[in-house]
Amino acid sequence: MCGIAGFVLEKTPSADPHATLKRMADTLVHRGPEDEGFHESRRAYLAHRRLRIIDLEGGHQPQYNEDRSVAVVLNGEIYNFQEIKAGLTQRGHQFKTVSDTEVLVHLWEEMQTSLPDRLNGMFAMAIWDERRRQLFLARDRMGKKPLYYTLTHEGLVFGSELKAVLAHPAVQRRLSPTAVSRYLLFDAVPAPLSIVEGVFKLEPGTWLLYQDGSYRIGRYWDISFPGRDHRPPRFADAKEQFLSLLTESVRRRLIADVPLGVFLSGGIDSSTVTALMCKVMGPQNVRTFSVGFEDASFDESEHARTVAAHLKTRHSSRKLDARTMLELLPGIVSRLDEPLADNSLIPTYFLSGFTREHVTVALGGDGGDELCLGYPTFQAHRIARWYGWLPGFVKSAIRALVASLPVSTSNISFDYKARQFVRGMEYDRLSRHFVWIGAIPPLEQTALLTPEFAPADPMSVLDDVGRHAANCTPRDDFDLLTYLYAKLYMCDDILMKVDRASMMHALEVRAPLLDVQVVEFLTSLPTRYKMAGFTMKHLMKESFKGLLPDTILKRKKKGFGIPMADWLKGELKPLAEELFSPSVLARSGVFHAHEVHRLWNEHLGGLRDNRKPLWSLLVLLLWIQENLDGH
Repeated sequence: MCGIAGFVLEKTPSADPHATLKRMADTLVHRGPEDEGFHESRRAYLAHRRLRIIDLEGGHQPQYNEDRSVAVVLNGEIYNFQEIKAGLTQRGHQFKTVSDTEVLVHLWEEMQTSLPDRLNGMFAMAIWDERRRQLFLARDRMGKKPLYYTLTHEGLVFGSELKAVLAHPAVQRRLSPTAVSRYLLFDAVPAPLSIVEGVFKLEPGTWLLYQDGSYRIGRYWDISFPGRDHRPPRFADAKEQFLSLLTESVRRRLIADVPLGVFLSGGIDSSTVTALMCKVMGPQNVRTFSVGFEDASFDESEHARTVAAHLKTRHSSRKLDARTMLELLPGIVSRLDEPLADNSLIPTYFLSGFTREHVTVALGGDGGDELCLGYPTFQAHRIARWYGWLPGFVKSAIRALVASLPVSTSNISFDYKARQFVRGMEYDRLSRHFVWIGAIPPLEQTALLTPEFAPADPMSVLDDVGRHAANCTPRDDFDLLTYLYAKLYMCDDILMKVDRASMMHALEVRAPLLDVQVVEFLTSLPTRYKMAGFTMKHLMKESFKGLLPDTILKRKKKGFGIPMADWLKGELKPLAEELFSPSVLARSGVFHAHEVHRLWNEHLGGLRDNRKPLWSLLVLLLWIQENLDGH
């Protein structure tokens, strides 16, 4: 795993381009602490920071074609590179290394912008073609690896992280009001926006071609579903095919010249990956890692130990407490290139840190909830249909009853779920999902945001839902929800969280459930295979019967959360009060102090569980303080 950065000049730069490139690369040292490389020509400047995974000695980047007219830098892994290399060698291309990166320069010579079609992997790449005067950027299908870009008065600038782009002197640091309002709802800034005005994220499954001062973007792949007349395989055959595809996906992700392990939460997704890793490698060779909490409602470490004992892996676990989190938090946010209000970032960072003490690559279970319908909100979607049929006076009575429930701070408590449910029912059938899982709904942002940051139309915050829905041709609502969750939750929240938390420790994390063949198979299956009535992940649970303990297959989803509600009242209280002080709020210019203090006082007084909005505000204010105040 690595970091890439660079720029293409269209005019004389205002600063030394070599020094600028080096400064951009230095912001990515954590992504690639073991090596650096540069390509510098009259117009194009590419930088690479390397974490050695494959071809430890010969994989230095940038890499070139035979006459050095094409240069490439890659962040990620190309899992089918050996197959591609064999074909390229037969057609006369010459290779100097055994790394996966070198296939890209030769594929570019043959295919140009069609190059990503051939790739199975997680990647963000930049290719400079000297003869064509073209810069080509591409990002993997599901968005596992990040890539930012912006057009300045000097040319195009790009980087693996926003910090690398901001290190270029021609890039302005202005907080984007549109991005702030979306962050407050989605917990992250959905692509193509970034938190900085004028800087964009390349969307998953797309490429960008830049030449002579302008660029165009093309889509090479997207999540799709078959027509309503599609005949799926029998359920028994689907189970067999799913196991086969996922096993091969795990096998592909074991290609490495460094030690490997697996994140094991005790949930079904990570447990399935661990079981197949044991099948391929032998359990004695599999190292599993988990994190626990003192609060039993959040702690899953016992379930992880159950799976590890059942599979006979070499297991390690550590506990994360509030004091440790408080020590970690400022450093995490200061190194976070964009604000991210998913508080599971903290345990993911903690887990990545002690995993990296033992291995360089870890497999994880990301993608299972989106592709196999594993979120409780999918159950709520069915309940919402019945709720919608109720008379108005019954709905009013339900809302009053829910409002009177005692406030609990345990993990995903009943009162929390009930309040989120009725809150979301004020919105349409698709948008309500992002109110259910988000922090601050659009209609509640108006009072909180200052005029400079409040959108003229509060409901415009949900425009991304409609934009993505228009690009999908589903068979039913659950196809459409799979698509929307992949675009608006998994990509810029879940995958961003794992990428940033792991790369802060130079740990590479691979996601077998997001292999393109697995994704395309799962999206071809009907909803009833994945969600039988209210039973979520039906296919996955049935496929792994006998391979995993029944207690794991039948347990309710808990999520990778932390006891934030209680920590805000305890160890985190001094930090929160500092950030919510009138002076800090006035300096940020984003929030009305009186509204922030209302949320804070309600939470401290036990009147409401405001953990999500307060954490969202705290992270953004801390990010502004660390990244924009005084630069």
